[in-house]
Amino acid sequence: MTRLRVFMTSPPDPGARAILDPALDPSIDLRVGPDTPDPADYEVIVSGRPGRERLAASPNLHTLVIPWAGLPAETRALLADFPRLEVCNLHHNAAPTAELAVALLLAAAKRLVPIDRDFRGAHDWRSRYEDAPSVLLEGKTALVLGWGAVGRRVGRVCRAFGMDVIGVRRRAGADEVDADDGAIAVHPLAALGELLPRAEVLVLALPHTDATEGLLGEAELALLPERAVLVNVGRAPVVDEAALHAALASGRLHGAGLDVWWRYPKSEEERVGAPPAEHPFWELDGCVLSPHRAAACPEREGERMRHLAAVLNALGRGEPVATRVDPAQGY
Repeated sequence: MTRLRVFMTSPPDPGARAILDPALDPSIDLRVGPDTPDPADYEVIVSGRPGRERLAASPNLHTLVIPWAGLPAETRALLADFPRLEVCNLHHNAAPTAELAVALLLAAAKRLVPIDRDFRGAHDWRSRYEDAPSVLLEGKTALVLGWGAVGRRVGRVCRAFGMDVIGVRRRAGADEVDADDGAIAVHPLAALGELLPRAEVLVLALPHTDATEGLLGEAELALLPERAVLVNVGRAPVVDEAALHAALASGRLHGAGLDVWWRYPKSEEERVGAPPAEHPFWELDGCVLSPHRAAACPEREGERMRHLAAVLNALGRGEPVATRVDPAQGY
């Protein structure tokens, strides 16, 4: 039996390892770091930031598996010197990320956070009797920008709410239809300007790349209908921070649910008190804020191990891997 030699640079905790090991085919020869195997003859390396030495150490290396969704900028730059390496990642966090996207959408559309605050603190009932700001989702159009593992899940829920759903992805054809998800029309990114005026709900599930940075600026946000709701569970730099804050503060957009940010703590000490943006989104009642925790759930590491085993087994069998990454594109 031909064995696939795999080097995993960071040891999983015992509970995760207990899930990974029995899920692997007998042909997978798994070596676990942090020390590089001697001899360095591995064919697959599992690491988000492997470093040049580990990529160069094994003459047999043909695949890098990043154990999460996305491609770190420093790894992408390094891969330019290893053009023959195949790269793939894991989508184990797609379900919880989609669930949080829907939670943020509902909370922002219904203004749940400020109403809860007022009712909890002052037992203020006025929102029941007055025309409190709220958006009815049924009959509205949701534009899902990033029709991938997360975006598809969000789209299905929006359809269940009685919404029209449109998808956008980089590789879509001009008239593509996703038959697996209820014949939802999927458009290329070039059609964004034509689609934004229809997007009463805009869900962002895009990676941060050269092509997506600043994709939605003042002009693009101005194309959205009045009282549109924006949800971002992709990456913050896809949206111009100042333009989004202005659109929300002016009341032109009804609200936003944000799980990704332009600033992050640089140390453990900064995890309390570090503002996530230059502009004060936290002062706006229309915003629901989450500290990039979409994938947080007790099952996360177990799901990561199951997805990793599926990728490694496919590589060992010579089967296609659906989560391949194009380093030139950044995802």
